[in-house]
Amino acid sequence: MEFVYYPSQEEVKRYFGTDEILMMLVSHDEEKAIVAPSAETVEHHTLLAQVGIRETEIDRYFRIVFDNTAADWTFVCPADYRGIKDKQKRIAEFYKDGFRCISQALAEIGYFIELRIPKRYRRHFDIMSDGLPE
Repeated sequence: MEFVYYPSQEEVKRYFGTDEILMMLVSHDEEKAIVAPSAETVEHHTLLAQVGIRETEIDRYFRIVFDNTAADWTFVCPADYRGIKDKQKRIAEFYKDGFRCISQALAEIGYFIELRIPKRYRRHFDIMSDGLPE
């Protein structure tokens, strides 16, 4: 996986291991991860623009914010994810792929932390559980 650091690798690595908040984008194809201090960029789509990628490409990336204790995943599954038409299956695959890709990217930069999905994104789990046997 190629890592892109904004504004620079040296600047970003100064934040590693601290309680300062960092942002990361991990491409769905696992080719690229983009990392920046939250204070430098504020939003994930802005970070894309700052590294020369069109903001409209946001749905091609898993999005997290993290510090030295945990990572919060902005769990928003694109409607066209991997071309899977069935919504339940699409969200389930997005979850499995994201968990694996994000964990790998974090581990590659030395972060072995909890990966959480904030409550505001849990509605997707309601969709996944619809129709499951009780």
